[in-house]
Amino acid sequence: MDTDALRWFQQVADGVTVTEVSGTAAVSQPGVSRALARLEAELGTPLLRRSGRTLRMTQAGAAFKRHVDAALHSLDDGIAEIEQLLDPETGRVALAFQHSFGTWLVPDLIRSFRIDHPEVQFALTQVRDDPPGPGVEDGLELGTRTPGGSTRSQLLGVEPLRLVLPRDHRLRRRRKVALADLAGEAFVGLPPSSALRRLTDELCQRAGFASSVVFEGDDLSTVRGMVAAGLGVAVVPAPRTGTAEAAGGPVHYCEILDAGASRQIRLTWPADRRLSPAALAFREHVLRRFRAGKIPAVSDGR
Repeated sequence: MDTDALRWFQQVADGVTVTEVSGTAAVSQPGVSRALARLEAELGTPLLRRSGRTLRMTQAGAAFKRHVDAALHSLDDGIAEIEQLLDPETGRVALAFQHSFGTWLVPDLIRSFRIDHPEVQFALTQVRDDPPGPGVEDGLELGTRTPGGSTRSQLLGVEPLRLVLPRDHRLRRRRKVALADLAGEAFVGLPPSSALRRLTDELCQRAGFASSVVFEGDDLSTVRGMVAAGLGVAVVPAPRTGTAEAAGGPVHYCEILDAGASRQIRLTWPADRRLSPAALAFREHVLRRFRAGKIPAVSDGR
């Protein structure tokens, strides 16, 4: 049905004259009358009847109006929501991110972005670093992988990796360690499908040994916890200033001397869909912040 005709019927049924509807809608009076007549023809019954100089609802018109009111109210809500989403100051940003960025990078980016865009909302989703992953659908992804599908990706920076040891480990006094010094040690790590686990295995192989993983955790917090318990050592992302990981506590972090002990941080978005204005603004904010080096610094975890 013609939504204009529905709105004009609603207004006339509420007591607005055809002349007034015509003036408001910038449509001729005959045009409004023809639209109302087409609506009645489509329904197969009169909705309005003339009473003197005014139009009043028939019984069918009164029954129909209740549904017209509800439908137009829902339609207006939908239009308002779309307008809000399209407004870069009140829209929503869909952001997927890897678990390890949830303690420092994502909070920092959202907090700094909302200083200038306080009304923007975020729809946040955590993803694993298992490669290859599905492509992002309608938003942004922040992580170390390049999702599959039709996507575009921007390299933001390089994240150094660290060796994390129990506090009573024989190498605890060192600030820098070569992985070859860990040959024969028990390792704690993520599942084999994880990109970080695969990188750890590759680094150990280059150092001349195969890592002996005695426990596989689902997240880095569990991995650090098992290292603290003395179950083994692990390769993890470098802790960042201001996070719980940076406190050290029962673990000790060492720089890794081996080449390649780092991973890329990338921002990815769909190549075949337009991002919302709010998502475009956030993407530019992320790029500017990395270019300016305004992200939490690496901590020595001591």
